[in-house]
Amino acid sequence: MTDAIEPELKAVLRRLKLGKVMDTLPERLQLAQHKKMTLQEAMLVILGDEVERRESNAVAMRAAKAQLDPDMRLERWDPASPVKYDQALWQELTAVRFVEERRNVAIVGPVGVGKTFLAHALGHIACRRGFSVFATSADKALKALKHARLDHTHDPELRRLLSPDLLIIDDFGLDKMDTTESRDAYDILVERHRAGSVIITSNRGPDEWLATFADPMRAQSALDRFAGNAYDLVIDGESYRARLKPTLGSASQQLASGSPTGPGKRRLKH
Repeated sequence: MTDAIEPELKAVLRRLKLGKVMDTLPERLQLAQHKKMTLQEAMLVILGDEVERRESNAVAMRAAKAQLDPDMRLERWDPASPVKYDQALWQELTAVRFVEERRNVAIVGPVGVGKTFLAHALGHIACRRGFSVFATSADKALKALKHARLDHTHDPELRRLLSPDLLIIDDFGLDKMDTTESRDAYDILVERHRAGSVIITSNRGPDEWLATFADPMRAQSALDRFAGNAYDLVIDGESYRARLKPTLGSASQQLASGSPTGPGKRRLKH
């Protein structure tokens, strides 16, 4: 279809870095002619396509940089899942005003109920709203900081956790931390207090995190700051993972569709 575009116009579009406009330009020109659009109306439609494409690409890049799971988006959550949580609070969180207000969220519940899924879903929404996001696990973040001390890159590694508008920390408080890890956890929570939002997922409630720190004084200081500025989303119910378990019927459907994974494949952590 791009053959219908004059070479001179192609050259101008490329010089203006609008080469992708050519993908839909012939159809848009036909639409403009069919609906008898004015020149301004046609330009608005054509350039609107490009704006939408660029915004979509920017969101995808932010999500990839944030290390968000691409399958853990809100539209892929099963509303019939056998888990329970405060729906009114969840609706408020999906508006991501908590990021604008630099507040925190604690997502707490037993194994498998979808804590990570919901945390990453909020991360994707924040990316779409233009916020910077970074997602990691507590174990991975603390190990990276510990190793960074060996090659003198601790400050840049810490800034990577402090700079985003929203930091998502998965599986916090599962293991007891040593002195170095406790200090790093303290620094993250204290430095981000009122400076950026944190979502923490955990199998334990915030009142149980204190025992995982090596230094009770630092722990109390950090956790008071976090909890005093956090929404608590408590999830209860059966494991969400059971809904994602492969079955013979789903395998047959995937083979029939010619897809080895199927369009609805999802991965779920805690």
